[in-house]
Amino acid sequence: MRQTIKEIETNVAYRWFLGLHAEVPHFSTFGKTYVRRFADTDLFEQIFYKVLNEVTNRELLSPDHVFIDSIHVKASANKRKFEKKVVRKETRAYEKRLQEELNLDRGKNGKKPFPPKKFDKEEYKESKESTTDPESGYYVKDE
Repeated sequence: MRQTIKEIETNVAYRWFLGLHAEVPHFSTFGKTYVRRFADTDLFEQIFYKVLNEVTNRELLSPDHVFIDSIHVKASANKRKFEKKVVRKETRAYEKRLQEELNLDRGKNGKKPFPPKKFDKEEYKESKESTTDPESGYYVKDE
């Protein structure tokens, strides 16, 4: 909140957009307003989905490429305290689309399409889950 207020104080475009022509209110005013009016609502989620919907409708968003923030955050997990579990491997996000493209390509090259059941099998792997911080993951090279 403090950084946002600093940006509003220094950037004239923000002030113009917000209609603040006088002194910018103290950051605690915005903080208290947030807590009192928006803490138990999904207003910000609604705004996010509205913006996402608008971007999608204007075809500014494409599912062809996915970028993921890969910042490493240190977990508060003890490496020596864990349970081994058998979990299902995650399926590909675009598996249906990939199957359609593969079958289309195979058809163009005179080959039979893959049967649908070829893609339906589930695979399992053994995984470690920390007992001190279950949400953390174990970083393993070459996995």
